[in-house]
Formats: sequence, C-alpha cells, structure tokens
Amino acid sequence: MQNVQIFGLKNCPATRAAERFFKERGIAIHFVDLKLKPMSPGEIRRFTDRFTLAGIVDPNSKPWLDAGLKYMKMSDAELLAKIEATPRLLRLPLVRCANLLSIGKDDAAWKAMATTGA
Repeated sequence: MQNVQIFGLKNCPATRAAERFFKERGIAIHFVDLKLKPMSPGEIRRFTDRFTLAGIVDPNSKPWLDAGLKYMKMSDAELLAKIEATPRLLRLPLVRCANLLSIGKDDAAWKAMATTGA
C-alpha cells in the first residue's frame, strides 16, 4: 500500500477535505503542516517540475492580495522565499502518492491516487 503525503495547513478547508478523502478510503496519510515545517527544496521542485512555480501559487487568493503581490515582479528565488514564509500563497493542499501529484482540491487526482495506492 502506498503512502499519501499531504502538504497543507490544519485550518485550510481544502487540506481537511484531502485528509478526509483518504481516511474514508482507509489509505494511510502522512500530513506535513507547512506552518510548522516548510517543504524541502526537493519537494517543491517535484511540484514545480510538474505544475511550474506560477502554477502552484494562487494569485487570486486573499493571502496573495493581502501581501501586495498582485503587481510585483519577483524572481523564482524571491517567490520561493515568499512561499516558505507564507505557505497560504500555495494552492493547498499539495498531495503526493508515488509519482502522482496534485495541487488544490482535486477529487479526480485523489481518486487516481486511491486506486493506484490500493
């Protein structure tokens, strides 16, 4: 049985939905609270290789707008630093099961993970 890794925040509704989805199907999860432990550069690269750096952030989110990032031009390194400091800028949750990845609330990807992981 595969292990599903969920990167998110405890108080994020989409993160809780992912946890609930996998728990209801009896799939073991490893939850990483980004408030307590930032993602490693290797994990971030895994998601950015698949979705791009711009793809894993949510430029329409309240935290993005509140941080005044809407009109800022940043290098990838600057954006990565912002993400590490403020994980809410990400499209949470980021979910990984073996080589399958998903960002945000993505029921279709989670179902694929559940079938592959079983």
